[in-house]
Amino acid sequence: MQNNHLKNISGLLLATLFISTSGVLGKYIAMPSEVIVWFRSAFAMVFLYGFCRFKKIDTQLKSTKHVVPFIISGIFMALHWITYFYALKRSNVAIGMLSLYTFPVMIAFLEPLFLKIKFNPIYLLLGCMVLLGIYTLAPDFNLGSKNVQGILFGLLSALCYSIRILILKQYVLQYNGVLLMFYQTLIITICLVPVLFFMDVSGFESQYPYVLLLALLTTAIGHSLMVHSLQFFSVSTASIISSVQPIFGIILAFIFLNEIPTWNTFMGGSLILATVIVESIRSKK
Repeated sequence: MQNNHLKNISGLLLATLFISTSGVLGKYIAMPSEVIVWFRSAFAMVFLYGFCRFKKIDTQLKSTKHVVPFIISGIFMALHWITYFYALKRSNVAIGMLSLYTFPVMIAFLEPLFLKIKFNPIYLLLGCMVLLGIYTLAPDFNLGSKNVQGILFGLLSALCYSIRILILKQYVLQYNGVLLMFYQTLIITICLVPVLFFMDVSGFESQYPYVLLLALLTTAIGHSLMVHSLQFFSVSTASIISSVQPIFGIILAFIFLNEIPTWNTFMGGSLILATVIVESIRSKK
C-alpha cells in the first residue's frame, strides 16, 4: 500500500513537472495566445490519437449523454489555456503560474457542488496558505499594471481550469486518461479553427519546434498523466499537491529565460511548497 501511494505521488509530481514547461514555452513562443493554443491542441490531438491506436484504446463514447459535458469541459480547457498564456505574456512566468494556483481554493469550494461530497474544512487552511503565497506577489492594485493584468488573467484561468477538471473527474473511472485528453484537444481544435483565418499565424514557421514540444511533453504526456492521477486522489488533493508546479516553472524560467525571482517570489513559492508537503503527508494517512 505504501509503495503504491509513493508511486502515485511520484506520477502526479512527474505530470506536474511536464505541465510546468508550459510557463517557459507559453512566454517564449512569439505568436498570439489563441494561435498557440490551436497548434498546441491540434498537434497534441494527433499524438494522443496515435497513442490510443497503438495501445488499442477504444475511442468510442460510452454514452451519448457524455457529449455535452465533454464539449463544455473542452471549452473551459481552451479558455484556461488562452487566459493563462495572456497572464504569462503580460507579466512573467512566476506571476502567471502562481496566480493560476488559486485554483485549489476554487476547487475546494466547488467540488462539493459538482461531486456531491462533504466539504473538508482542512482545504480552507491549505487554500489560505496558497492564497497567502499569491498575496506576496501582488503589487499595488492598478489595472494599467502589466503585473496586475497578469494576476487577473491568471485568476480567470484558474476558474476555468477548476470547472473543467471537476467536470472530467466524474468520468476518470470510465475512460482512459489519454482518451479524455484526446477528446479535449479534439474539441479545442475544432472550436478554435476560426483563429487561423482572423489572427496572425505567420510566426509558426520559426516557432514550430517549441509548439511541438508544448503539444507533446506539456499537453499529451503531462495532462494525460494528470488526468490519470485523479483515479487515486480527490480533485482537491491532486490540485494542492500539483501546486509545486509554479516552483518547477520558476526554476525553468530562470534557466531558459533568465527571469530572476524576487524575494517575494521566493516567499510565496515557499508557502506553496509547504502546502504541497503538508497535503502529501495528510493524503498518505
